[in-house]
Amino acid sequence: MSTEEIQNEEVKDQIDDQNQDAETQEELSVEEQLTEELAAEKDKFLRLFAEFENYKRRTSKERIELFKTASSGVMQAMLPVLDDLDRAWVEIEKSQDDNLIKGIELISTKFKATLKEKGLELLDVRQGDDFNADFHEAITQIPAPSKKLKGKIIDVIEKGYKLGDKIIRFPKVVIGQ
Repeated sequence: MSTEEIQNEEVKDQIDDQNQDAETQEELSVEEQLTEELAAEKDKFLRLFAEFENYKRRTSKERIELFKTASSGVMQAMLPVLDDLDRAWVEIEKSQDDNLIKGIELISTKFKATLKEKGLELLDVRQGDDFNADFHEAITQIPAPSKKLKGKIIDVIEKGYKLGDKIIRFPKVVIGQ
């Protein structure tokens, strides 16, 4: 073998080594690409799973809330009847007829108990309570009879009610200036 052949042989070996290194790097890069794609797919799966869990939780909460307030329309329609019953009760108590009083008392008690059983609650508002626009509806303002009643509730015109945690009718009040 001549020196020229030996040099050609060495060059060929170097080229072969470089080709093998390039193939190895190419294989590693393919492996790295697959690893990266796998990581991206795992991340996508986890995000989708978390989103689905949030969706299930949200719809479950909405469904429970819907069941709690499904009777809201019926309850709101019954409130004027309840108000009329309370006004009638005040007038009937003035009557001397004990049987009438007992009968209306029985009906009133049963009606209120049924509404309470279905989740209706009376909002407790009294004269002298602080006025809160989040929980009361001011009908009018009048000069306060005393300094203590300034900015406070003077009179309750119409009772307020809530169904579960939601106020379905705000109490209508008169406040002092």
